Amino acid sequence: MIKKTIKTGFFFSFLMLTPLVFAQKANVISGYIEDAASGERLISAAVIDTKTRNGTVTNTYGFFSLSITGGSSDLIISYIGYAPQTISVLGDTTLTVKLTPSNELAAVEINAKKQDRIENTVQMSRLSVPIEQIKRVPVILGETDILKVLQLMPGVKFGTEGSSGIYVRGGGVDQNLILLDGVPVYNAAHVGGLFSVFNADAIKNVTLTKGGFPARFGGRLSSVLEIDMKEGDMNTYHTDASIGLISSKITFQGPIIKDKASFIVSARRTYADLVARPLLASSFTDATEELEKFKLYFYDLNVKANYKISDKHRLFLSAYNGFDEYLNRVKRLFPSSAGSFDRTENGYNWGNLTGAFRWNWLINNKLFANTTLTYSQYKFNLLNRNESKFPTQSQTEVSQQRYQSQIFDWAGRIDFDYVPSVQHHFKFGGGGTSHTFIPGVLQVTTIDTKQRDTTLGGQRTRAFEPFLYVEDEWTRGRFKANIGFHATSFFVNQKIYPSVQPRLSALYSLPNDAALKASFCTMTQFINLLSNDGLGLPTDLWVPTTDRVKPQQAWQAALGFSKTIDDTYELSVEAYYKKMQNVISYKEGADFIGQENNWEDKVTQGKGEAYGLEVFLQKKVGKTTGWVGYTLAWNNRQFDDINRGNPFPFKYDRRHDFSIVVSHQLTRKINLSANWIFSTSNAVTVPVRVYQTPLLNPGGGSTLSVRTIYEYGDRNALRTSNFHRLDIGAEFLKIKKKYERKLMFGFYNTYNQANPFFLFARFKSENSASVVSQKIINQLAVFQTSIIPIIPYISLAYKF
Repeated sequence: MIKKTIKTGFFFSFLMLTPLVFAQKANVISGYIEDAASGERLISAAVIDTKTRNGTVTNTYGFFSLSITGGSSDLIISYIGYAPQTISVLGDTTLTVKLTPSNELAAVEINAKKQDRIENTVQMSRLSVPIEQIKRVPVILGETDILKVLQLMPGVKFGTEGSSGIYVRGGGVDQNLILLDGVPVYNAAHVGGLFSVFNADAIKNVTLTKGGFPARFGGRLSSVLEIDMKEGDMNTYHTDASIGLISSKITFQGPIIKDKASFIVSARRTYADLVARPLLASSFTDATEELEKFKLYFYDLNVKANYKISDKHRLFLSAYNGFDEYLNRVKRLFPSSAGSFDRTENGYNWGNLTGAFRWNWLINNKLFANTTLTYSQYKFNLLNRNESKFPTQSQTEVSQQRYQSQIFDWAGRIDFDYVPSVQHHFKFGGGGTSHTFIPGVLQVTTIDTKQRDTTLGGQRTRAFEPFLYVEDEWTRGRFKANIGFHATSFFVNQKIYPSVQPRLSALYSLPNDAALKASFCTMTQFINLLSNDGLGLPTDLWVPTTDRVKPQQAWQAALGFSKTIDDTYELSVEAYYKKMQNVISYKEGADFIGQENNWEDKVTQGKGEAYGLEVFLQKKVGKTTGWVGYTLAWNNRQFDDINRGNPFPFKYDRRHDFSIVVSHQLTRKINLSANWIFSTSNAVTVPVRVYQTPLLNPGGGSTLSVRTIYEYGDRNALRTSNFHRLDIGAEFLKIKKKYERKLMFGFYNTYNQANPFFLFARFKSENSASVVSQKIINQLAVFQTSIIPIIPYISLAYKF
């Protein structure tokens, strides 16, 4: 099978490279598109030749290269929210175009067939939302959250209400490749999932790809989320600050050397502990109890700097650090025994640290290169500690359990953009990642008459993951295609897992601004997330493929129709089917913590499938913007060791998801927004019966002991009730000579819908005859709990 796949890869390479021999002589126009005020480079800005109607869009670094036959060219350069420009060029040209922000779209932009319009882009299953539109979507407690906004998109499901995890086209949270400035982020949640780690004030671009993955991406099965940080204003200094109900943020940016180098620093911190500590301390009414210490907070810090060496060379340095901590320490005194006390301490913390160094090099007007070096780290710590002191004891007794888990990566890659002719745009490159996994170390310490320290688990696993890729986007009249392959392997425990993954996306243009699209891709994932279905701590553990645990694999096919309506609305309809192999799960009854030394003994692997239909209607321009999304989906899993080997629905197998998101600019200073969502039920597993087996007291007599046995039915056989919610918000802008002030308020769950949060079971007796010789059989009664009511929010933001 592997040999066959490799042959297929070489065939695709030959197919893509052959047309270069016959490339037509053309003029090459290349350069960068920037914000005129800040110098920030613009991603996916459109560049169109009005004579030939050929066009392209800028890459992640604002670079474009366009080959055009003939002599002179008239270019239209446009970007949403900016006034378009028309430029005449002659022959080979390298230029930098500066666009000016504008609230109105000039007629020339609308009349041009923009290259980034949905029916002209060969890439399908991709969602892009302007960051300013994301900031206006009302969310819980008014804390702008990129992942919660993406949950409102078709094909993207949320988990538990209020959580920021995303489940894309039947995949789990570990099957999403989340890239912050090109660096993988392994845990994207704060406060156990209530908020995401991405501070919107530091972000300039968000793109989610759900299928038809280009060959340059690899390592995950379900989605690629690209989040690009702002670069900093090259010309003037700015300060943005805001105060909300649970957090405050501040962002400072400006030039280091004007028009040459710039920086941005953005920080966010919650103060939930400052509010909660006095309330919690007042709850201790007994004078013998004291709250000694309490912590509950998270923070984010984003830093980025860039330096323009010349028109051909530019350097970027960026970093992110995020951290969550909870700590609760209580001391209890014993008045009957002077000097006696008992102290209990419980806490956990986790955090991400990422860094990236990038070098842009414009080798010539046809070839652009970017070299990236990255570091990513995720750590999780759990602590339970008890300390006791009594006058009769010679020393204080201490018992402690500490659990630690972490993963960290060092990686490097180089990517090339090459535009040899009008018909071809190549992307190719390669790199590698060195992984180090420490799935979990359980340390048990007891101090009494002697000290015992037992460390369980903690096996350190190192792995290396190299890759190469090539893709060619080529055009023949009404037909466009992106063909490529991604070749990779995984070296672990003296075992090698090779993988060659062909990728194909195709488009056929129809009259009246419409197109048919299709895609097929294969994906392989070498790292896995062990996750419990229940609520609680962020105890999800990252573990590698090993000689006992096979890599996850999937293939996905999709068909779609795209159309721009009245130069204003974008409509897409897509049907997809995805097949997954070797998906991973805990065995029934297993958990992340325990006495077993090897996590591999706790897991099982199986298969899954997901299929469905997605409809998306979006409006990005004008006073009223927003979208309507609908998803019809099925999502199933099957494991030999779970549910007696029978297929069962995935926890977030929801048949229908519907969302409406609207933002309206009432005046220049007032903006109103609202979103309404509806989804059918989640699948859950609860006990169906409990058996209490009476046993005679082993010591004799009539005293009984009782053994309780829970009986479970089919996995995820029960459904919660349907979910629906309305959120509304408003923004009021006040503009002064030296600053701008924005007041934002709104309501989450406006009509106070009691949506399901989790289910629990209680039991009632069916019979009670002969308690000695017969079992007491109890019947199930299931209750639904809702914990998130209507929640108002208010925040105040300043820009200097």
